[in-house]
Amino acid sequence: MNPNPARSNAVREESMVALSRILPRVLPTLASDADRAVFRERVETHFADAFEMFLHLYGDHYDCHYHLEQTLLLVAEYFATRPATMRARDTERAGDPLWFTSHEMMGAVGYVDLFAGTLHGLHDRLPYLQELGITYLHLMPLFVAPQPHNDGGYAVSSFREVDPDLGTMAEFETVATAFRAHGIALVLDFVFNHTSDEHEWARRALAGDRHYQAYYHMFDDRTKPDEYEPFLREIFPDQAPGSFTYRPEIDKWIWTTFNHFQWDLNYANPDVFRAMLGEMLFLANRGADVLRLDAVPFVWKQLGTPSENLPGVHWIIRGFNAFVRMAAPALLFKSEAIVHPRDVKSYIAPGECQLSYNPILMSHLWDALATRETFLMRHAMQQRFALDPGTTWLNYVRSHDDIGWGFADEDAAAVGIDGGAHRTFLNNFYTGQFPGSFAAGVPFNYNPRTGDMRVSGTTAALAGLERALADGDVDAQQQAVQRILLIYGIVLSIGGIPLLYLGDELAALNAVAYRDDPTKADDSRWIHRPAFPDGRAARRHHVDTPEGAVFTGLQSLIQRRKMLPALAGNDARFHDLQNKHIFAFSRARELLVLGNFSEFRQTFPTNTLLAVLKADDVRLTDQLSGRLYAVGADSAFTMEPYELLWLKS
Repeated sequence: MNPNPARSNAVREESMVALSRILPRVLPTLASDADRAVFRERVETHFADAFEMFLHLYGDHYDCHYHLEQTLLLVAEYFATRPATMRARDTERAGDPLWFTSHEMMGAVGYVDLFAGTLHGLHDRLPYLQELGITYLHLMPLFVAPQPHNDGGYAVSSFREVDPDLGTMAEFETVATAFRAHGIALVLDFVFNHTSDEHEWARRALAGDRHYQAYYHMFDDRTKPDEYEPFLREIFPDQAPGSFTYRPEIDKWIWTTFNHFQWDLNYANPDVFRAMLGEMLFLANRGADVLRLDAVPFVWKQLGTPSENLPGVHWIIRGFNAFVRMAAPALLFKSEAIVHPRDVKSYIAPGECQLSYNPILMSHLWDALATRETFLMRHAMQQRFALDPGTTWLNYVRSHDDIGWGFADEDAAAVGIDGGAHRTFLNNFYTGQFPGSFAAGVPFNYNPRTGDMRVSGTTAALAGLERALADGDVDAQQQAVQRILLIYGIVLSIGGIPLLYLGDELAALNAVAYRDDPTKADDSRWIHRPAFPDGRAARRHHVDTPEGAVFTGLQSLIQRRKMLPALAGNDARFHDLQNKHIFAFSRARELLVLGNFSEFRQTFPTNTLLAVLKADDVRLTDQLSGRLYAVGADSAFTMEPYELLWLKS
C-alpha cells in the first residue's frame, strides 16, 4: 500500500520544529543569497514528506534528528554543485511538469555495448535514434561491475564509475549534454536493492569494518536466515538457489536475494539511506533525467513476510523523492516492479515513482497473440490501466529480461480461465512445444518444485519470424511482421510512453551464440540481447525484407503518433465490440484504436462501434492508411488479419 499522504497536525508541527532547528545550520553552507532563497523554498515545500518518512522508519533511533540533519546537509551539497545546464533543466521541467505524458514521447532501451560499443559510439548513433524519433533513451547498467558474472550489469560495484570498456563518466556527461540538446532524455538504472560484493562498501565489510557491515543484512549464523527463508521466494532457482550466502572471510551469512555476488542493502540503517541518496544525486548532476529503480519491491525486510511490497518500501521511495525535489527537481523515478498486478500500481504516484513499467499489458499482448483472443486483456486493462494524474506507464513489448505471465489469477478467473493451466499453455506455446505454435522462444529458470517458468526470446522470434525464415515460408514471414507491428501499434497508442527494445525495430533474431560463452550459457536471457545488427540496419529501408518492413512500419507509426495529441496521457477506455479477436479502446473521446489479433478476417456489428462513438452514423478516417470508413447502423465492420486501425471521426 502507499503511505497515507495525509499527515496528522502533530507530525506537521513536529516537522516544522525540526526544520526550524536544522535549517539555520544548513543554509550557511550555501554560497549565495540566491541559492539560499531557492533552497529554503524547496526545503520548506518538501521537508514535511521527508520528516514523516524519517519518523516512520528511523524514529526509534536515538540519533534520528542527527541523521535527518546530515541528510539535509548532503542534499544542500548536491544542490550547490548542480551544474548550470542541469539547473536550467530544473527550470524547464518546472514550466512543463507533465512533459513525460506528451504524445511526442517515444522511448528506447538498450545496452551501450550491444547497441553502440562505447559511449563515443552511442554519440555516433544519435542520427539513427533521431531517424526513429526517439525522445527518451534508457541505457542499461553501464557502471563498473564484477567480471565475468554481474547479472547483466545489475551487480554494480560503483555508481560513480563507468565500465572502462564503455568509456568514462566524463564521456557520459558529454553524451547527456548532446542528447539533451537534441530533445532526448537519458534514463539510467539505479540498482538500489543491492550492490555487488566488489563495491567499496562490501570490500570494507569483508575487511571487518563493522560500520560497513551494517550497510548489509549480515548474520553470525544460520538462525535468522532459517527463520526468514521459508517465507521468501527464489528469484533464480537454477543459478542462485536460496536467499543467503556464506562468506568464510568474515564467518557471516549475507542476504543475497538475486545472486551470491549481489548483497542486499540494509535500509533499516539510516546511513544506507543517506549514502544511496548521495549516489542518486551524483547521477542526477551528471545528466540523468530519470532513474529506473531496480527491484523496487525487495528493499525492505521483515521477518515472517515474503519481504516484498512491504510499507517500508513506499516510505523509502517517498523519502528519496522528497529529498531529490530539494536538490534536483527535474529528476524523475521509474518503478521496476514485476509483481502481482494489484501491487504494480502501488508504486506509481507523484510522490513515489512518476513512471512505471507496465508488465501487465506486456504479458497480455503476448497472451492475445497466442490465443487470438482479447477478452482477458480487455478485462485486465479495464481493471488496472487507469493511473493517477501526474504519472504515466512505460508500455513495452519486451525488455532485457525474461517474459513472465504476470496476469492476475482473479482476472483470469473472471473470464473463465484457470490461471495456472493458462501459464503452462503460454510457456509451451512460446517455447514452440504447443502444436501449431509460431514461436521460437526458450525456457528461462524452470523450477521443478513449483512448475514456474518464464520465456526468453527476441520479439521477432516470439512473433514467428525466426521460424518462418528457417522454413522459407514467405506468407508466415509476412504474418510475423504484422504481429510485430500490431503489438507495437497498441503500445504506441494505448497511453503513456511507448518503449522500444533496440533491435526490435530491425526484427533482430535470437542470439544463440551466448551458449558458447561459459559465463552466459546458463542464462537464456542472453538469447534476446543481441548486438546491434548492422547488416539488418543497412537494409532498414528495403521494405521487401522483414527488417525493412518492420523498420519502416514502426517509423511510420511513431511519426503518426507524434501528430495526434489525442494520444497524450493515460485516458484509454476499453470496449467490447462483440468479437473476441478484436481489441478496442478509445483515446480522448476522439480516436478509436482497433486491433485484430487473429490471422483471419474478422467482422463485428457496426452498432457496437456506434454505441462507443454515441452516434447513429459516422465517417471515420484511419490515421495510419488514410482510408475512409462510412459506418451506419445494422451492418458489419470488417478487419483484415492482424490489422491495426487508428480511427478518427
